[in-house]
Amino acid sequence: MTHRIANKRRLTTAIAALGAAALLATTAACGTAGPTSSTTPSDTGSTAGTTASVWILSGVTQQPFEDSFQRWDTAHPDQAFTSEAFANDPYKQKIAAAIGTGQAPTLIYGWGGGGLRTYVQANAVIDLSDVMADPDISSRFLPSVAAVGEVDGKYYAVPNNGMKPVMIYYNKDLFAQVGVSVPTTWDDLMADVPKFLAAGIAPFSVAGQAQWPLLPYFAYLVDRIGGPTVMANIAANQANAWSDPAVADALTKIQDLVNAGGFVKGFASISTDAGADVALLYTGKAAMDLGLPSTFQTIMTGDPDFINQGKLGFAEFPAVTGGKGDPKDVTGNPSNYWSISASATPGQVATAKQYIKEQLLTPQYAADLLSVGNVPPAAGIDAQLAASSNADYYTLLYNMVKDAPNFQLSLDQYLSPAVGTALLTNLQQIFLMQSTPQQFVDAMNATIGQ
Repeated sequence: MTHRIANKRRLTTAIAALGAAALLATTAACGTAGPTSSTTPSDTGSTAGTTASVWILSGVTQQPFEDSFQRWDTAHPDQAFTSEAFANDPYKQKIAAAIGTGQAPTLIYGWGGGGLRTYVQANAVIDLSDVMADPDISSRFLPSVAAVGEVDGKYYAVPNNGMKPVMIYYNKDLFAQVGVSVPTTWDDLMADVPKFLAAGIAPFSVAGQAQWPLLPYFAYLVDRIGGPTVMANIAANQANAWSDPAVADALTKIQDLVNAGGFVKGFASISTDAGADVALLYTGKAAMDLGLPSTFQTIMTGDPDFINQGKLGFAEFPAVTGGKGDPKDVTGNPSNYWSISASATPGQVATAKQYIKEQLLTPQYAADLLSVGNVPPAAGIDAQLAASSNADYYTLLYNMVKDAPNFQLSLDQYLSPAVGTALLTNLQQIFLMQSTPQQFVDAMNATIGQ
Protein backbone atom coordinates (compact mmCIF):
# COMPACT_ATOMS: atom_id res chain seq x y z
CA MET A 1 0.00 0.00 0.00
CA THR A 2 2.47 2.74 0.14
CA HIS A 3 1.16 5.57 2.27
CA ARG A 4 0.53 9.24 1.73
CA ILE A 5 1.13 12.87 1.08
CA ALA A 6 0.75 16.07 3.10
CA ASN A 7 0.42 19.67 1.93
CA LYS A 8 3.21 22.15 2.50
CA ARG A 9 3.15 23.70 5.95
CA ARG A 10 5.37 25.90 8.02
CA LEU A 11 7.76 23.92 10.16
CA THR A 12 5.87 24.37 13.44
CA THR A 13 2.53 23.45 11.88
CA ALA A 14 3.93 20.34 10.24
CA ILE A 15 5.52 19.04 13.42
CA ALA A 16 2.42 19.80 15.48
CA ALA A 17 0.19 17.92 13.04
CA LEU A 18 2.58 15.00 12.92
CA GLY A 19 2.79 14.77 16.69
CA ALA A 20 -0.97 14.95 17.12
CA ALA A 21 -1.54 12.22 14.57
CA ALA A 22 1.01 9.95 16.22
CA LEU A 23 -0.64 10.41 19.61
CA LEU A 24 -4.13 9.70 18.30
CA ALA A 25 -3.67 6.97 15.73
CA THR A 26 -2.53 3.39 15.63
CA THR A 27 -1.49 3.17 12.05
CA ALA A 28 -1.54 0.42 9.53
CA ALA A 29 2.07 0.87 8.80
CA CYS A 30 2.52 -1.23 11.81
CA GLY A 31 5.63 -3.08 12.55
CA THR A 32 5.50 -5.82 15.10
CA ALA A 33 4.46 -4.96 18.60
CA GLY A 34 6.09 -6.24 21.73
CA PRO A 35 7.34 -5.17 25.13
CA THR A 36 9.52 -2.11 25.14
CA SER A 37 13.16 -3.05 25.44
CA SER A 38 16.42 -1.24 25.08
CA THR A 39 20.01 -1.97 24.34
CA THR A 40 22.19 1.00 25.20
CA PRO A 41 19.71 3.40 26.87
CA SER A 42 19.72 6.95 25.62
CA ASP A 43 16.65 9.16 25.96
CA THR A 44 18.35 11.96 24.12
CA GLY A 45 18.49 11.76 20.37
CA SER A 46 21.66 12.81 18.58
CA THR A 47 24.86 12.79 20.61
CA ALA A 48 28.10 14.64 20.13
CA GLY A 49 30.95 13.73 17.84
CA THR A 50 30.67 10.73 15.58
CA THR A 51 28.73 8.44 17.95
CA ALA A 52 25.30 8.08 16.37
CA SER A 53 21.95 7.02 17.79
CA VAL A 54 19.08 4.92 16.49
CA TRP A 55 15.66 3.77 17.66
CA ILE A 56 14.18 0.55 16.35
CA LEU A 57 10.97 -1.41 16.84
CA SER A 58 10.87 -4.32 19.25
CA GLY A 59 9.55 -7.65 18.02
CA VAL A 60 10.54 -10.16 15.37
CA THR A 61 12.80 -7.85 13.34
CA GLN A 62 14.59 -6.36 16.33
CA GLN A 63 17.40 -8.93 16.28
CA PRO A 64 18.44 -8.44 12.63
CA PHE A 65 18.72 -4.69 13.24
CA GLU A 66 20.69 -5.14 16.45
CA ASP A 67 23.02 -7.64 14.77
CA SER A 68 23.67 -5.19 11.96
CA PHE A 69 24.60 -2.40 14.35
CA GLN A 70 26.74 -4.78 16.37
CA ARG A 71 28.70 -5.69 13.24
CA TRP A 72 29.19 -2.00 12.54
CA ASP A 73 30.25 -1.22 16.12
CA THR A 74 32.80 -4.04 16.06
CA ALA A 75 34.33 -2.73 12.85
CA HIS A 76 34.06 0.96 13.85
CA PRO A 77 34.49 1.29 17.64
CA ASP A 78 35.05 5.04 17.32
CA GLN A 79 31.78 5.50 15.40
CA ALA A 80 29.45 3.29 17.44
CA PHE A 81 25.66 3.50 17.57
CA THR A 82 23.60 3.71 20.73
CA SER A 83 20.28 1.97 20.15
CA GLU A 84 16.91 1.57 21.84
CA ALA A 85 13.91 -0.57 20.94
CA PHE A 86 10.26 0.43 21.39
CA ALA A 87 6.91 -1.16 20.67
CA ASN A 88 5.18 0.15 17.54
CA ASP A 89 2.79 2.78 18.92
CA PRO A 90 5.03 4.14 21.70
CA TYR A 91 7.75 4.57 19.09
CA LYS A 92 5.49 6.65 16.85
CA GLN A 93 4.62 8.93 19.75
CA LYS A 94 8.23 9.25 20.88
CA ILE A 95 9.70 9.94 17.44
CA ALA A 96 7.11 12.63 16.69
CA ALA A 97 7.93 14.40 19.94
CA ALA A 98 11.67 14.02 19.40
CA ILE A 99 11.54 15.47 15.90
CA GLY A 100 9.42 18.37 17.16
CA THR A 101 12.05 19.27 19.76
CA GLY A 102 15.08 18.68 17.56
CA GLN A 103 16.12 15.63 19.63
CA ALA A 104 15.58 12.89 17.08
CA PRO A 105 18.05 10.01 16.87
CA THR A 106 20.58 10.14 14.05
CA LEU A 107 18.80 7.41 12.08
CA ILE A 108 15.02 7.84 11.95
CA TYR A 109 12.96 4.70 11.38
CA GLY A 110 9.90 5.36 9.23
CA TRP A 111 7.39 4.16 6.66
CA GLY A 112 7.68 6.67 3.83
CA GLY A 113 4.56 8.33 2.45
CA GLY A 114 2.83 11.24 4.18
CA GLY A 115 4.98 11.00 7.29
CA LEU A 116 8.19 11.28 5.28
CA ARG A 117 6.84 14.18 3.24
CA THR A 118 5.94 15.97 6.47
CA TYR A 119 9.48 15.46 7.76
CA VAL A 120 10.87 16.84 4.51
CA GLN A 121 8.62 19.89 4.58
CA ALA A 122 9.66 20.54 8.17
CA ASN A 123 13.36 20.28 7.21
CA ALA A 124 13.69 17.50 9.76
CA VAL A 125 15.59 15.02 7.55
CA ILE A 126 18.47 15.42 5.12
CA ASP A 127 18.71 14.74 1.40
CA LEU A 128 20.19 11.28 0.74
CA SER A 129 20.36 11.59 -3.04
CA ASP A 130 24.16 11.46 -2.88
CA VAL A 131 23.94 8.07 -1.16
CA MET A 132 21.47 6.70 -3.71
CA ALA A 133 23.61 8.04 -6.55
CA ASP A 134 26.16 5.37 -5.67
CA PRO A 135 25.29 2.41 -7.95
CA ASP A 136 26.59 0.00 -5.32
CA ILE A 137 23.83 1.24 -3.02
CA SER A 138 20.94 1.84 -5.42
CA SER A 139 21.44 -1.53 -7.13
CA ARG A 140 20.74 -3.38 -3.88
CA PHE A 141 17.04 -2.43 -3.86
CA LEU A 142 14.02 -3.24 -5.97
CA PRO A 143 13.35 0.10 -7.72
CA SER A 144 9.65 0.21 -6.77
CA VAL A 145 10.53 -0.10 -3.08
CA ALA A 146 13.37 2.40 -3.19
CA ALA A 147 11.07 4.93 -4.90
CA VAL A 148 8.96 5.27 -1.74
CA GLY A 149 11.89 7.11 -0.16
CA GLU A 150 11.75 9.80 -2.84
CA VAL A 151 10.04 13.18 -2.33
CA ASP A 152 9.93 15.77 -5.11
CA GLY A 153 12.75 14.13 -7.03
CA LYS A 154 15.15 13.68 -4.10
CA TYR A 155 15.75 10.71 -1.82
CA TYR A 156 15.21 11.26 1.89
CA ALA A 157 14.88 7.62 2.98
CA VAL A 158 16.35 4.23 2.07
CA PRO A 159 14.75 0.79 2.61
CA ASN A 160 15.89 -1.04 5.75
CA ASN A 161 13.44 -3.93 6.30
CA GLY A 162 11.48 -6.71 4.65
CA MET A 163 8.69 -6.07 2.16
CA LYS A 164 5.17 -6.13 3.57
CA PRO A 165 2.46 -6.67 0.98
CA VAL A 166 -0.93 -7.66 2.37
CA MET A 167 -2.22 -11.05 1.25
CA ILE A 168 -4.76 -13.65 2.31
CA TYR A 169 -3.45 -16.29 4.71
CA TYR A 170 -5.71 -19.32 4.99
CA ASN A 171 -6.11 -22.60 6.82
CA LYS A 172 -5.89 -25.38 4.22
CA ASP A 173 -7.53 -27.95 6.51
CA LEU A 174 -10.62 -25.78 6.95
CA PHE A 175 -10.91 -25.17 3.21
CA ALA A 176 -10.71 -28.92 2.61
CA GLN A 177 -13.27 -29.57 5.35
CA VAL A 178 -15.79 -27.17 3.79
CA GLY A 179 -14.91 -28.18 0.24
CA VAL A 180 -14.15 -24.76 -1.25
CA SER A 181 -11.26 -23.36 -3.25
CA VAL A 182 -9.37 -20.16 -2.55
CA PRO A 183 -11.56 -17.34 -3.91
CA THR A 184 -10.17 -15.58 -6.97
CA THR A 185 -13.05 -13.08 -7.27
CA TRP A 186 -15.05 -11.12 -4.72
CA ASP A 187 -18.19 -12.95 -5.80
CA ASP A 188 -16.47 -16.26 -5.03
CA LEU A 189 -15.47 -14.98 -1.62
CA MET A 190 -19.01 -13.90 -0.75
CA ALA A 191 -20.36 -17.27 -1.94
CA ASP A 192 -17.96 -19.08 0.41
CA VAL A 193 -19.06 -17.16 3.52
CA PRO A 194 -22.27 -19.12 4.24
CA LYS A 195 -20.45 -22.41 3.62
CA PHE A 196 -17.92 -21.67 6.34
CA LEU A 197 -20.62 -20.41 8.70
CA ALA A 198 -22.65 -23.60 8.19
CA ALA A 199 -19.59 -25.55 9.39
CA GLY A 200 -19.21 -23.33 12.48
CA ILE A 201 -16.13 -21.57 11.11
CA ALA A 202 -15.60 -17.81 10.93
CA PRO A 203 -14.63 -16.88 7.36
CA PHE A 204 -12.22 -14.10 8.38
CA SER A 205 -10.32 -13.21 11.52
CA VAL A 206 -9.51 -9.54 12.00
CA ALA A 207 -8.26 -7.43 14.90
CA GLY A 208 -10.76 -4.60 14.78
CA GLN A 209 -9.65 -2.98 18.02
CA ALA A 210 -6.51 -1.52 16.44
CA GLN A 211 -8.35 -0.01 13.41
CA TRP A 212 -5.43 -0.34 11.00
CA PRO A 213 -6.08 -4.06 10.24
CA LEU A 214 -9.34 -2.91 8.62
CA LEU A 215 -7.55 -0.73 6.07
CA PRO A 216 -6.44 -3.44 3.61
CA TYR A 217 -10.04 -4.43 2.83
CA PHE A 218 -10.85 -0.86 1.87
CA ALA A 219 -7.58 -0.21 0.01
CA TYR A 220 -7.79 -3.38 -2.04
CA LEU A 221 -11.45 -2.95 -2.93
CA VAL A 222 -11.03 0.69 -3.97
CA ASP A 223 -8.10 -0.29 -6.17
CA ARG A 224 -9.78 -3.38 -7.63
CA ILE A 225 -12.93 -1.37 -8.44
CA GLY A 226 -11.55 1.99 -9.53
CA GLY A 227 -7.83 1.51 -10.11
CA PRO A 228 -4.95 3.44 -8.49
CA THR A 229 -6.07 6.85 -9.77
CA VAL A 230 -8.81 7.00 -7.13
CA MET A 231 -6.35 7.19 -4.24
CA ALA A 232 -3.93 9.30 -6.26
CA ASN A 233 -6.67 11.92 -6.70
CA ILE A 234 -7.45 11.81 -2.99
CA ALA A 235 -3.78 12.25 -2.09
CA ALA A 236 -3.57 15.15 -4.54
CA ASN A 237 -6.36 16.91 -2.60
CA GLN A 238 -8.74 17.09 -5.53
CA ALA A 239 -12.09 18.51 -4.49
CA ASN A 240 -14.63 15.84 -3.51
CA ALA A 241 -12.16 13.11 -4.46
CA TRP A 242 -13.72 10.77 -1.90
CA SER A 243 -16.95 10.95 -3.93
CA ASP A 244 -15.48 8.69 -6.59
CA PRO A 245 -18.03 5.85 -7.04
CA ALA A 246 -15.32 3.28 -6.29
CA VAL A 247 -15.16 4.49 -2.67
CA ALA A 248 -18.85 4.01 -1.91
CA ASP A 249 -18.86 0.72 -3.81
CA ALA A 250 -15.93 -0.57 -1.74
CA LEU A 251 -17.64 0.48 1.50
CA THR A 252 -20.87 -1.21 0.44
CA LYS A 253 -19.01 -4.44 -0.27
CA ILE A 254 -17.36 -4.28 3.16
CA GLN A 255 -20.71 -3.87 4.86
CA ASP A 256 -22.13 -6.70 2.74
CA LEU A 257 -19.35 -8.90 4.12
CA VAL A 258 -20.03 -7.77 7.69
CA ASN A 259 -23.79 -8.38 7.33
CA ALA A 260 -23.15 -11.82 5.86
CA GLY A 261 -21.17 -12.83 8.96
CA GLY A 262 -17.83 -12.69 7.19
CA PHE A 263 -15.86 -11.75 10.30
CA VAL A 264 -15.36 -13.59 13.57
CA LYS A 265 -17.83 -12.57 16.26
CA GLY A 266 -16.57 -9.80 18.51
CA PHE A 267 -13.87 -8.73 16.05
CA ALA A 268 -14.08 -5.14 17.27
CA SER A 269 -12.55 -6.16 20.61
CA ILE A 270 -9.79 -8.40 19.24
CA SER A 271 -6.26 -7.03 19.65
CA THR A 272 -3.43 -7.73 17.27
CA ASP A 273 -0.62 -6.98 19.74
CA ALA A 274 -0.57 -10.48 21.26
CA GLY A 275 -1.44 -12.19 17.97
CA ALA A 276 -4.95 -13.15 19.07
CA ASP A 277 -6.34 -12.57 15.59
CA VAL A 278 -3.75 -14.81 13.94
CA ALA A 279 -4.22 -17.51 16.59
CA LEU A 280 -7.81 -17.91 15.44
CA LEU A 281 -6.44 -18.94 12.03
CA TYR A 282 -4.01 -21.64 13.13
CA THR A 283 -6.28 -22.99 15.88
CA GLY A 284 -9.06 -23.62 13.37
CA LYS A 285 -11.51 -20.95 14.52
CA ALA A 286 -11.22 -18.82 11.36
CA ALA A 287 -10.53 -19.82 7.77
CA MET A 288 -8.72 -16.70 6.56
CA ASP A 289 -6.80 -13.64 7.68
CA LEU A 290 -6.00 -10.65 5.45
CA GLY A 291 -2.69 -9.49 6.78
CA LEU A 292 0.87 -8.30 6.49
CA PRO A 293 3.84 -10.70 6.69
CA SER A 294 3.67 -10.26 10.46
CA THR A 295 0.88 -12.85 10.17
CA PHE A 296 3.39 -15.41 8.92
CA GLN A 297 5.93 -14.38 11.54
CA THR A 298 3.36 -14.68 14.32
CA ILE A 299 2.54 -18.24 13.21
CA MET A 300 6.28 -19.05 13.08
CA THR A 301 6.40 -18.16 16.76
CA GLY A 302 2.98 -19.38 17.91
CA ASP A 303 2.67 -22.68 16.03
CA PRO A 304 5.58 -23.40 13.68
CA ASP A 305 4.21 -26.90 12.95
CA PHE A 306 1.21 -25.26 11.28
CA ILE A 307 3.68 -24.00 8.67
CA ASN A 308 6.05 -26.95 8.68
CA GLN A 309 3.19 -29.41 8.10
CA GLY A 310 1.92 -27.46 5.11
CA LYS A 311 -1.34 -26.33 6.70
CA LEU A 312 -0.87 -22.63 5.94
CA GLY A 313 -1.91 -21.34 2.54
CA PHE A 314 -1.48 -17.85 1.08
CA ALA A 315 -3.00 -16.07 -1.89
CA GLU A 316 -3.46 -12.67 -3.49
CA PHE A 317 -6.56 -10.57 -2.83
CA PRO A 318 -9.37 -11.51 -5.23
CA ALA A 319 -10.37 -9.53 -8.30
CA VAL A 320 -13.64 -7.62 -8.56
CA THR A 321 -15.59 -8.50 -11.68
CA GLY A 322 -15.86 -5.49 -13.98
CA GLY A 323 -13.38 -3.46 -11.94
CA LYS A 324 -10.80 -1.13 -13.48
CA GLY A 325 -7.95 -2.15 -11.20
CA ASP A 326 -5.28 -4.69 -12.06
CA PRO A 327 -5.61 -7.85 -9.88
CA LYS A 328 -1.82 -7.79 -9.55
CA ASP A 329 -1.89 -4.47 -7.68
CA VAL A 330 -0.94 -4.80 -4.02
CA THR A 331 -1.33 -2.78 -0.86
CA GLY A 332 0.72 -2.78 2.32
CA ASN A 333 4.11 -1.40 3.25
CA PRO A 334 6.84 -1.68 0.62
CA SER A 335 9.37 -1.68 3.47
CA ASN A 336 10.49 0.43 6.39
CA TYR A 337 13.07 3.15 5.84
CA TRP A 338 16.03 4.96 7.35
CA SER A 339 16.21 8.72 7.19
CA ILE A 340 18.95 10.83 8.74
CA SER A 341 17.99 13.57 11.17
CA ALA A 342 18.73 17.14 10.14
CA SER A 343 19.65 17.84 13.78
CA ALA A 344 22.54 15.35 13.66
CA THR A 345 26.09 16.66 13.79
CA PRO A 346 28.25 16.42 10.67
CA GLY A 347 30.16 13.59 12.30
CA GLN A 348 26.96 11.68 13.04
CA VAL A 349 25.72 12.21 9.50
CA ALA A 350 28.99 10.81 8.17
CA THR A 351 28.68 7.80 10.48
CA ALA A 352 25.10 7.12 9.42
CA LYS A 353 25.87 7.42 5.71
CA GLN A 354 28.85 5.12 6.00
CA TYR A 355 26.75 2.59 7.94
CA ILE A 356 24.20 2.59 5.10
CA LYS A 357 26.92 2.04 2.54
CA GLU A 358 28.63 -0.80 4.44
CA GLN A 359 25.78 -2.60 6.18
CA LEU A 360 22.38 -1.92 4.68
CA LEU A 361 20.88 -4.90 2.80
CA THR A 362 24.20 -6.69 2.46
CA PRO A 363 23.95 -10.47 1.92
CA GLN A 364 24.31 -11.10 5.67
CA TYR A 365 21.68 -8.46 6.49
CA ALA A 366 19.29 -10.00 3.94
CA ALA A 367 19.87 -13.49 5.34
CA ASP A 368 19.15 -12.23 8.87
CA LEU A 369 15.83 -10.76 7.72
CA LEU A 370 14.88 -14.02 6.00
CA SER A 371 15.67 -15.96 9.17
CA VAL A 372 12.76 -14.21 10.92
CA GLY A 373 10.36 -14.42 7.98
CA ASN A 374 11.05 -11.03 6.39
CA VAL A 375 11.71 -10.97 2.65
CA PRO A 376 14.14 -8.14 1.91
CA PRO A 377 13.57 -5.74 -1.02
CA ALA A 378 16.90 -6.82 -2.45
CA ALA A 379 17.47 -7.24 -6.15
CA GLY A 380 18.55 -10.61 -7.54
CA ILE A 381 17.75 -12.91 -4.61
CA ASP A 382 15.41 -15.29 -6.49
CA ALA A 383 17.77 -18.26 -6.11
CA GLN A 384 18.24 -17.57 -2.40
CA LEU A 385 14.47 -17.53 -1.90
CA ALA A 386 13.97 -20.71 -3.91
CA ALA A 387 16.50 -22.53 -1.72
CA SER A 388 14.88 -21.48 1.56
CA SER A 389 12.68 -23.71 3.72
CA ASN A 390 9.70 -21.40 3.03
CA ALA A 391 10.38 -21.09 -0.68
CA ASP A 392 6.73 -21.01 -1.85
CA TYR A 393 5.75 -18.23 0.53
CA TYR A 394 8.90 -16.14 0.13
CA THR A 395 8.79 -16.41 -3.66
CA LEU A 396 5.11 -15.42 -3.86
CA LEU A 397 5.69 -12.42 -1.61
CA TYR A 398 8.77 -11.30 -3.51
CA ASN A 399 7.09 -11.64 -6.90
CA MET A 400 3.94 -9.87 -5.70
CA VAL A 401 6.04 -6.79 -5.03
CA LYS A 402 8.39 -7.13 -7.99
CA ASP A 403 5.56 -7.63 -10.49
CA ALA A 404 2.92 -5.29 -9.04
CA PRO A 405 1.80 -2.59 -11.49
CA ASN A 406 0.93 -0.49 -8.45
CA PHE A 407 1.96 -0.85 -4.80
CA GLN A 408 -0.42 1.22 -2.69
CA LEU A 409 1.22 2.25 0.56
CA SER A 410 -1.00 1.66 3.59
CA LEU A 411 -3.50 4.45 3.50
CA ASP A 412 -2.84 5.76 6.99
CA GLN A 413 0.75 6.34 5.86
CA TYR A 414 0.05 7.35 2.28
CA LEU A 415 -2.25 10.20 3.28
CA SER A 416 -1.32 13.09 5.54
CA PRO A 417 -1.34 12.32 9.29
CA ALA A 418 -4.59 14.20 9.89
CA VAL A 419 -6.42 12.54 7.00
CA GLY A 420 -5.02 9.12 7.92
CA THR A 421 -6.37 9.47 11.44
CA ALA A 422 -9.81 10.49 10.17
CA LEU A 423 -9.81 7.55 7.76
CA LEU A 424 -9.12 5.06 10.55
CA THR A 425 -11.96 6.43 12.66
CA ASN A 426 -14.51 6.57 9.85
CA LEU A 427 -13.60 3.18 8.45
CA GLN A 428 -14.02 1.53 11.84
CA GLN A 429 -17.53 2.98 11.97
CA ILE A 430 -18.26 1.38 8.59
CA PHE A 431 -17.17 -2.04 9.88
CA LEU A 432 -19.24 -1.59 13.03
CA MET A 433 -22.27 -0.58 10.94
CA GLN A 434 -22.35 2.78 12.73
CA SER A 435 -22.04 4.81 9.53
CA THR A 436 -23.29 4.61 5.97
CA PRO A 437 -21.05 4.83 2.89
CA GLN A 438 -22.40 8.29 2.13
CA GLN A 439 -21.71 9.52 5.65
CA PHE A 440 -18.15 8.20 5.29
CA VAL A 441 -17.72 9.98 1.95
CA ASP A 442 -19.03 13.27 3.37
CA ALA A 443 -16.79 13.04 6.42
CA MET A 444 -13.67 12.29 4.38
CA ASN A 445 -14.37 14.97 1.77
CA ALA A 446 -14.27 17.42 4.68
CA THR A 447 -10.65 16.42 5.32
CA ILE A 448 -9.39 17.32 1.83
CA GLY A 449 -6.39 19.59 2.17
CA GLN A 450 -5.66 18.78 5.80
